[in-house]
Amino acid sequence: MAAAKTRRTIGQRLLDGIERAGNRLPDPATLFFYGIIIVLALSVALSEMGVKAWHPGKNAEIGVTNLLSAESLKNILVNMPKTFTDFPPLGLVLMMVLGVGVAERAGLIGAALGGLVRAVPKRLLSLAVVFAGVNASIAADAGYVVLLPLAAAVYAGAGRHPLAGLAAAFAGVAGGFSANLVITPLDPLLAGLTQAAAQIIDPARTVAVTSNYFLMIALVPLFSIIGAWVTDRIVEPRLNASSLKLAEIAEPPAQDAESRRREKRGLRYAGFMFLLMLVGAGFLVVPEGAVLRGEDGSIEPFLKALVAILFIMFLVCGIAYGKGAGTIRKDTDTVRMMTASIADMAGYIVLAFVVAQFLGLFNQSNLGAILAINGADVLKNAGYTGLPLLLSFVVLSMLINILIASASAKWAILAPIFVPMLMLLGISPEATQAAFRIGDSATNPITPLMVYFPLILIMARRYVPEFGIGSLVATMMPYAVWFSIFSTALLGLWFWLDIPFWPGIGSKM
Repeated sequence: MAAAKTRRTIGQRLLDGIERAGNRLPDPATLFFYGIIIVLALSVALSEMGVKAWHPGKNAEIGVTNLLSAESLKNILVNMPKTFTDFPPLGLVLMMVLGVGVAERAGLIGAALGGLVRAVPKRLLSLAVVFAGVNASIAADAGYVVLLPLAAAVYAGAGRHPLAGLAAAFAGVAGGFSANLVITPLDPLLAGLTQAAAQIIDPARTVAVTSNYFLMIALVPLFSIIGAWVTDRIVEPRLNASSLKLAEIAEPPAQDAESRRREKRGLRYAGFMFLLMLVGAGFLVVPEGAVLRGEDGSIEPFLKALVAILFIMFLVCGIAYGKGAGTIRKDTDTVRMMTASIADMAGYIVLAFVVAQFLGLFNQSNLGAILAINGADVLKNAGYTGLPLLLSFVVLSMLINILIASASAKWAILAPIFVPMLMLLGISPEATQAAFRIGDSATNPITPLMVYFPLILIMARRYVPEFGIGSLVATMMPYAVWFSIFSTALLGLWFWLDIPFWPGIGSKM
């Protein structure tokens, strides 16, 4: 017992050190503001030094642009509003949030997740919990706030350790954050940043919202099976053998029959509308000459309209559920939910403004292109290309995730450097984005700086009052390790076999 206590203390000290170091970092928006100052300074210094590089896409030599010259400064100030409004992810993300926000606040997402967990046999409980957690990334708040305490309660009711349920749900929601069976708000956000970075090399390059879709689908069963195995074979036995004692938890009150009846009615309404809209979408895409088919018979218009279609589906299904469950009684309720959802995105909008200006200046200075070209030459001369380079980028993303929890903030930093660099070495922007998503996702459960980490610690202490940061990280470490190994191996296989991420979208240029 004493040895176990010593190990936890050492682990907690290490984590406390990481936490203290991370807490010294400024807010991501402040980091990008500092980045703007650095880019301005570098543009002046390097332009005076005459730094240049041969741009293969333009077939011409490019140099660093002095951003503080009279002409450049005028363009920056005149174009500042347009730089913000033209920021690729902004409109896509906010529109998805409007639809998902109604579905979440009306109770549809929470009811669907809860129904899934309650409906499965006990022997498949862990598999169901992790699966539900992975797919909860369509609305991360619902996953953390609804599914985690629900999973702990369901495990306790089944006579199992409640923290095993909490850990399984946390592993699915956080560790499987980049995987899903449907397109989530994260997809347009990352794709927009990837596209902006790819256009440093190829101004006509576009990156689809579905640019990693097939891989993300394949990760869902992978994470679900591995997460269930880790829960049942590693995490729960360790929790049962722990010296930390479970608190006395009062039996939850019986579920109100009327509430269950309203929930079921809401799910029926939402299910009917979902099927109706699937049929409608089919008529818009499948028939020859359909509205969302191109003149050449392709489904490119459908792909471009996919975000709008998903927004409408989430919105309509959320309203239908709300009408059936009684959470939406009049039009003002829907407007209130949409307003609240956008209010929750205020921090993202501030960050998006600063990131948009940073990327605009970074691109205008040519620093990204020159860094990518010279970096690619160094790697090419060293013979370090292809799959080893891509897998090394996965590891780099995992390490950075320990200190910067926000996926958008990390990708905004990494994309302008690594997407162009890897493009010049024959790796597609979509493959680089996939590598980042795997690295960013797998280590989420052991990142103390994640915004939900304190909340999950509080949830755990409801059952085990002595549960500390070290205990939580030690509990989640097996998930992070096994998720990292298998998801990285899957990406390597995907790249080696050049399996498409979406029709026409491969791993190589």
